[in-house]
Amino acid sequence: MRALIITADLFEDSELEIPYQTLRKLGLNVDIVSIKKGTIIGKHGFKVDTKMTVDEVDPERYDILILPGGKAPSTLRKEEKVLEIAQYFFEQHKPVAAICHGPQILISAALLEGRVVTGYKSIAKELKNAGALYKDEEVVIDKNLITSRQPSDLRAFMEAIKQCLASQKSMLNQSKK
Repeated sequence: MRALIITADLFEDSELEIPYQTLRKLGLNVDIVSIKKGTIIGKHGFKVDTKMTVDEVDPERYDILILPGGKAPSTLRKEEKVLEIAQYFFEQHKPVAAICHGPQILISAALLEGRVVTGYKSIAKELKNAGALYKDEEVVIDKNLITSRQPSDLRAFMEAIKQCLASQKSMLNQSKK
């Protein structure tokens, strides 16, 4: 299985680092991509090297999309290719996991109408204005969409992602029989 993490400078460090490490421990291949190749830096100084840009991404190759928060989503939501990737995941009913400000990308991609979501409290009104039903909970799961509010929710966020991936893996194994 393969995971795609899309982020940019000023991401929330733990919201990138913990999903990356956890997914790797689960045996997934994980690609971190951004709008530029090279080093990107989180809000608190965590550095990540990206070897691929969003323009080079083939979303068909991935099983899950992760959207960390921080200030990166406000940059990424302006990038048409990022919105197209998110739309592809929704069209294919593939899992999308967004935390903190990550759901802002989904707002700009017009994907939240009628969906049940959470996100950082400062974007609650924006989520509601996009047609989403906002819940102030540590993790909200609505079909293929997993959302969380903030770094303190990472444990619950990662548990939901693990369960989703286990279910997806089980379905893949069933279809091979």
